[in-house]
Formats: sequence, structure tokens, C-alpha cells
Amino acid sequence: MNLTPPSLPLTGGCPCGAIRYEIASFPLLLYTCNCTNCQRTTGSAFALNMPVKAKDFRLLQGEPKGWRRLSPSGADVTSWFCGDCGGRIYGERVGRPQSITIRAGTLDDAKWLVPVAHMYMRSAQPWVQPAAEAECHEIAPNDFQAAANAWRAMWPEFFPQK
Repeated sequence: MNLTPPSLPLTGGCPCGAIRYEIASFPLLLYTCNCTNCQRTTGSAFALNMPVKAKDFRLLQGEPKGWRRLSPSGADVTSWFCGDCGGRIYGERVGRPQSITIRAGTLDDAKWLVPVAHMYMRSAQPWVQPAAEAECHEIAPNDFQAAANAWRAMWPEFFPQK
């Protein structure tokens, strides 16, 4: 697959434009979550999740509203959304302060996005077809390192070998 790399910083926002953000570094990963909770909160078949370094995420405009809940796995999660249009923008988990998870569809330029993993395939809609060569998991894996390594291999210009 020959993908055109995006330019940094990445920018995005909510559907109505009240909330705008910028990400200074390349995302750590991109995956779909097909759990029934993500299906319900997105109103779609899955969520397209993109973890990024929290230190490199910056709100440029607006003040999102938070909704705190327990995830299906029991994690304490706060979802941040626009108070005007209701668009979900990102989420944070207690215990993972180093990263936040952006809803990748909120990026201004999303044409380069190809997930390297698909989580909770046991509850995926029957017509969902995983991306070619992507990992598929019945539930979420205990360790995301293999998916992160595949993501880094897909984008060597952002993750040079040491």
C-alpha cells in the first residue's frame, strides 16, 4: 500500500467547528473498535481510534465538555465532545496519562488513515471487512505492542530506526 504521509501538525475539530485541535507528533497507532459500546456511542459500526501523545495534543479553540464513565473493560474513561454539536473528539483513561485517543474521523485530512488492527471482532457487524493485513482480535489484546510495531513499519518516515 502506497500512502501519502500527512504533514505535521495534524489538525481537526468537531463537526460544527466550535472545537479545534492540533497534534504536533505522529499518532502512536490507528485501530477500529467494534465493541457494542463504540457502536452505540458512534452511531456506526465501529470507532476509528487514534492514540496520540498527550503532551503533543493542544486545543486551539473551544472548550469541550466531558462525560465520565466506565468502559466495558472497567476502565475509568472521560470522553470529550463539543457542547454545541455533540461531536465526540477524544477520550482519556485514568492510568494512561501519557496518551489520549482521538476519534480519527475528526481530522481535517483523513484520507491517509488505514487501521493496522481491529478490536472486538466478536461483536463486529457481519459486513465489516478488516483492512488488508491488519491484526484482528476477538476482544482487545492485553498488549498493543504488535499493532504499534505494525503501525511504525507502515510509517517509517515518522518512526526512524535507531
